[in-house]
Amino acid sequence: MHWCPRCRGVLLSPGKVDAPASQRNYRWVARRPDHRIRKAGAPATSAPLGPTPRYTEIPRWGLLDPPPAPGRAPERPLRGIAANRDLLLVVTALAFLVAAFAEYGRYLILLRNRTTLIPSWLLWISDMSVWVFGVIAPLCALTTALALVAWLIEARRARFAAQGRRDPRRRWSLILGCLVPGVNLIWPGVFLTELLGPAADPRALRAVRIWWAAWVLSGLILVGATLWRDASTLQAEADGVSFTAFSNLCAAGFAVLTLWTVRQLEGRDLRGAPRTAHRWVMAADPAEVVIAPVQPGVPGTGQDEVERANPAETGENTQEEVVAK
Repeated sequence: MHWCPRCRGVLLSPGKVDAPASQRNYRWVARRPDHRIRKAGAPATSAPLGPTPRYTEIPRWGLLDPPPAPGRAPERPLRGIAANRDLLLVVTALAFLVAAFAEYGRYLILLRNRTTLIPSWLLWISDMSVWVFGVIAPLCALTTALALVAWLIEARRARFAAQGRRDPRRRWSLILGCLVPGVNLIWPGVFLTELLGPAADPRALRAVRIWWAAWVLSGLILVGATLWRDASTLQAEADGVSFTAFSNLCAAGFAVLTLWTVRQLEGRDLRGAPRTAHRWVMAADPAEVVIAPVQPGVPGTGQDEVERANPAETGENTQEEVVAK
């Protein structure tokens, strides 16, 4: 503003508004609102100076200047699913283990039923346990598979982002390659191998290969257990129950193997502790012999004759020397 809104007086000295401070012929002066009253009144008497201010202890006040909080990464929908990966793997292993026990319990009932009638309540408990855990275990496996796929997508994204690149594979290709039956026996191992990169840790690469072979074997076992359910004879049906229990045990073991594999890729062991590195150092012989080897005595030497001449004097010392050597 060039003019005062109250008195319409000039606020700025004639000159350019945007002139630098060195070229201005005016300056702003800050005064208290009552400077006119104080100037017209009596001169103020200066009070005597007191003692010099000092601190009796270290002052504990100051300006709080905390460091800036790190920016929060944007929430990704897959990251929340992948965070429950380990818990879902443990739950899946337990569900398949209980399902295996239920199947083996039914097999024992079938063996007992050859000579003895089975109570109806025991059959009801067996049927319910087989049916309930036969549904819960596959549902847990499906949920765990989704969490593992989400973890794979996030791990690959972080891996390629650290190298300044983007993941060359689309998200839908990763999902279809891991979840489509038949195709998912091949592509998950390829995706994990690409995750490790060319300079992969040998232990992590070995873990991926073991997991890949176990994954293909578990798929074949699942196909065999599914086909065995169509058996027509009683003995084949009983064998199918036993094989189904065996497949459930294999599924529980595979869930534990998967947990070990993903933690190996993250540099941890099965319990989740950071994996320690082992360094092998080439051993070298000492520069000089510390203890001379014991040489057998040669008969006829002067030393042996002296020892034979004075056995009482040298016997104890010789024994101590041999023990020390």
